[in-house]
Amino acid sequence: MGYGTVFLKGSEAVASFQSAINNGYRLLDSAYNYENEGTLGESIRKSRVSREELIVTSKLPGRYHDYKEALKAIEESLFRTSLDHFDLYLIHWPNPKEGKYVEAWQAMIEAKKRGLIRSIGVSNFLPEHMEQLEKETGELPVINQIEMHPFFNQAEQRKWHEERGIITEAWSPLFRGRGVLSEPVIIELSEKYGKTPAQIVLRWHYQHGVISIPRSAHPDRQRENMSIFDFELSSEDMEKVDSLSRRDGRIDDQDPAVYQEF
Repeated sequence: MGYGTVFLKGSEAVASFQSAINNGYRLLDSAYNYENEGTLGESIRKSRVSREELIVTSKLPGRYHDYKEALKAIEESLFRTSLDHFDLYLIHWPNPKEGKYVEAWQAMIEAKKRGLIRSIGVSNFLPEHMEQLEKETGELPVINQIEMHPFFNQAEQRKWHEERGIITEAWSPLFRGRGVLSEPVIIELSEKYGKTPAQIVLRWHYQHGVISIPRSAHPDRQRENMSIFDFELSSEDMEKVDSLSRRDGRIDDQDPAVYQEF
């Protein structure tokens, strides 16, 4: 499990990031467009946990998909964090109308050769986008970070990833608090297992082999979200959660086939 940092900025966020690290999170997920890479770097500097123990992630915005601009953006992200490398760097969205994501991918391959990045991946890419990456460069992403939660379980995409050895990572795994935690099926399972609704949902992700990156600024909730490794959902209960998925289940209708992010 990782720690999501979207919407968290400034000195209060430094305290939240430090709390997350102290509560056991080692994968920290940021992005150029979150405007908190400096906050993340400050948290790491103040942490009692060594840099080597952390998996630090950031993401390339759509406005920098040109090859040279992508390399500059990666360097800028590192300057903001005061780190000498990222453990994982992702293309944030494919922006298929511009069609420059292959160029961005080539720049990330070069950045990896230069030692600026340990591993490269993507976010919000559909299979056809990743097939194009492989066709043009011979290299698939190690990870694809996608929207996934009980209302949009991404079963087909997860299967596609698994067949190709790509790790699935879920953003907004708790549906940004917009109703999944009050869903009757989730409440029923919460009572059955003696766990919170959030723990039921995050355990569901875990049993699907998915890395979730829930975000919380509150230490108690951070600990609660991490406390999912002492129980197991039955196959029948996994299917109950799976059955909540719907075709229009995306949070804000952000379909990577058409959505643009700069």
